[in-house]
Amino acid sequence: MNHSQSPTDASLIERQAKEIEILKRRLLEAQKLSAMGELVSTTTHEFNNVLMAVINYARMGLRHQDEQTRNNCFEKIAAAGDRAAKITTGVLAMAKNRGNRMEPTDLSKIVDDTMVLLERELRKYRIELEFQNGDVPLAMANGNQIQQVLLNLMINARQAMPKGGCLILKLSYDKQAHTVDLLVRDHGTGIPTDQLPHIFDAFYTTKTGPDETGKGGTGIGLAACRDIVEAHNGKIRVQSTVGMGTAFTIRIPAAAANPTATSTVSSGVPIAGNEMLPTSPVRH
Repeated sequence: MNHSQSPTDASLIERQAKEIEILKRRLLEAQKLSAMGELVSTTTHEFNNVLMAVINYARMGLRHQDEQTRNNCFEKIAAAGDRAAKITTGVLAMAKNRGNRMEPTDLSKIVDDTMVLLERELRKYRIELEFQNGDVPLAMANGNQIQQVLLNLMINARQAMPKGGCLILKLSYDKQAHTVDLLVRDHGTGIPTDQLPHIFDAFYTTKTGPDETGKGGTGIGLAACRDIVEAHNGKIRVQSTVGMGTAFTIRIPAAAANPTATSTVSSGVPIAGNEMLPTSPVRH
């Protein structure tokens, strides 16, 4: 304790630190609930489309007596059922409260589930999605929280491409740092250099407000992403160039040998092949 501080001052500081920690947890929970609310409309429409496909193919099968037509209908119904199962699995995984428990987690499955949840919205806004799934080990992570981060980054990427474009997700393994790296790369408007150092600050936003879907503009999302990644002993890095797009890289410790290894930040972000996003001031 500092000699200039009285026991009362020290007790007040400790109490305030605890209160700040409680508020941070509540903020993360509020951000999660907000993300869930944003998905309700999208997943409801998508599930309704699947249900209509099941109904229509069932009716077609009932109308036609030949075996080939009926078999085709059964195949379409089975495919629609698989699609419905993926949607419900993704929503249930997002809604499940796993607390702060970390466990060996397959990030490729987290990405797959998140892509299913956002597929309709991305298609609606003419966003082409490319997933480059490398051979990576399990990450030591809380799957629910990492999905929350990924949802936020993908929604931000969609908003950055109002005229459509390509969104790249890439999983890779950094052997030296022993981290599983998740890249979220858009080809959108980019972030101005003077704003880039502040994007992870709480309540700082580059947007004028929520868009027509009600998403974005609060300044909470990226701050929550940073807190989640840092709680995983990981790093989040951003590179952006106005007119070319933005790349976020999340680095999470792998769950295999040496699980306590800390990650280091590379000097560039691989995009596709040898393409690199030009470097701008970075906050990580």
